Amino acid sequence: MRLTTKGRFAVTAMLDLALNEAKDSANGKPVTLAGISERQAISLSYLEQLFSRLRRQGLVTSVRGPGGGYRVAKAHHEISVSHIISAVDELIDATQCGGKEDCHDEGRCMTHDLWASLNNKILDYLSGVTLADMLKTKRQNDAGINSEIVFRSRQACQGRTEGATEAAA
Repeated sequence: MRLTTKGRFAVTAMLDLALNEAKDSANGKPVTLAGISERQAISLSYLEQLFSRLRRQGLVTSVRGPGGGYRVAKAHHEISVSHIISAVDELIDATQCGGKEDCHDEGRCMTHDLWASLNNKILDYLSGVTLADMLKTKRQNDAGINSEIVFRSRQACQGRTEGATEAAA
């Protein structure tokens, strides 16, 4: 199992965007990829590729022209870490077969169920952590308050998002 730099950088960039969007919202400026690149030491061309995918998946919006950049497209509590990772075409899979069950002589290996179960646990965890959770933790840690990410099960997050959608209607 591996989470490549693509997924890690996408999550890092989205957190940076959300943090700096809040700082820049007073002056109405979107966050530039050059700014994210400088703050996070991620190449600008790599960020451009990631943000193209994030935009296509509806997680960010772009503002063109002088003073342009990006903004988070949804409420922070509606964007889970798993959404960000999957938006950049990153797969998290601990099985050697990619879930195809052909890892051992065209059949399932003896430990397939173990690794498939681990996949579900990882997905459940990443689906239970939102951009809002990461923002809160980052701000608390920056303020010297030792804080950890709060995990909610996938079902709890889906219910929270549906409730927020119903409340907005």
